[in-house]
Amino acid sequence: MNKLKTKWVAKWAKKYKVVDEKLILAIDDLKDGLSSSNLGGGLYKVRVSSQNSGKSGGFRTIIVYREDDRAVVVYGFAKKEQENLSKSELLAFKTLSKDILNQSNDDLDMAIEQGVFIPLGGDK
Repeated sequence: MNKLKTKWVAKWAKKYKVVDEKLILAIDDLKDGLSSSNLGGGLYKVRVSSQNSGKSGGFRTIIVYREDDRAVVVYGFAKKEQENLSKSELLAFKTLSKDILNQSNDDLDMAIEQGVFIPLGGDK
């Protein structure tokens, strides 16, 4: 399974010190049905703990997910800064999710080579 993040998420994670291991745990939680909300269209909101507190006060990530195939962290935000996605943001992320899920594995590999997506933890 491809576990990826976008270039934007890489910058966001660096700023807030959210390490790849926490993003991988978020994907694992999603696979196990923990700490996640199904937003429809292969899009999920998943909790990620911060350095100094638990998941409830930490961060939320938006993940495009297809079981046993791919998980792409496309957005992240601190709960204290943003409670939830707006309707227009949700619509935009659902469109993005559809585009990502429709990519072939070859297209996904090309996007990784071009730096559009970055493998989490150095894995693909």
